[in-house]
Amino acid sequence: MIGVARVYRWELAKLLAQKRTYLGLGTAMIVPVIFVVVLQFQSGGPTDVPLGRYIRDSGVVTPLIVLLFMSIWGFPLIAALVAGDIVASESHNGTLKTILTRSRERGQVFAGKALAAFTYTLSAVVAMGVVGVIAGSIAFGFHSFTSLSGTPVSAVRGLALMLASLAVYVVPLAGIAAFGLLVSTVTRNSAASVVSTLMFALFMQLIGVLPGTESIRPYLLGTQFDAWHGFLRTPTDWTPVVRAMWVSAIYIFVPLFGAYLVFVRRDVAGD
Repeated sequence: MIGVARVYRWELAKLLAQKRTYLGLGTAMIVPVIFVVVLQFQSGGPTDVPLGRYIRDSGVVTPLIVLLFMSIWGFPLIAALVAGDIVASESHNGTLKTILTRSRERGQVFAGKALAAFTYTLSAVVAMGVVGVIAGSIAFGFHSFTSLSGTPVSAVRGLALMLASLAVYVVPLAGIAAFGLLVSTVTRNSAASVVSTLMFALFMQLIGVLPGTESIRPYLLGTQFDAWHGFLRTPTDWTPVVRAMWVSAIYIFVPLFGAYLVFVRRDVAGD
């Protein structure tokens, strides 16, 4: 564990030194601000999405609406930027050979990289949520709002539900990051890994809207991005939340295990 912790800290330090890290985090933070500013110049709102009609009732609703719009392109791309690069870039630069020949075991190096990728993914979602609540509260106030079931939700309880929603949302997003880590490890090509990860996320979304896929739709990764809606119902609908946990776990651990096997068996001399 000590070895993993040291690799993890080193990987975080490397992420903090890369421009793409700030590009992803900056995007996650600027989108809710732009969203709120745009709403200031129009009278309508995104009434065709869940909670859209209540966007001006409370700033707590803002990050939840933004979450819906960033599910297709935004957050999958942000996760792919780091997960698809964290191994491939070092293979391309020739630095991975040095890392793998150091005293740290390969499993420790891989675990440190995986934890760093997941930490970045979580940080992007949290950053959006914090900025979204602040920007929304400045514009619309910190008030109660109406749940998806039509019942009133106090601002404080709504904030807790928003945090729980972000926590559930980040689990399937970790599945996207895990796939990116797999492609990054296998291809050793950053651009191909980022694009492939984004295409995988879009493919999961596409399958979910195709006719005839109703029977498998509950078990697709893209469907799990809507599981947080269960927290906005009265009483809480735990069915999609629980399903999202175990379904996403499969999408996380299968590619993660595959990436691990490739990583620990790779030919150092060939890097």
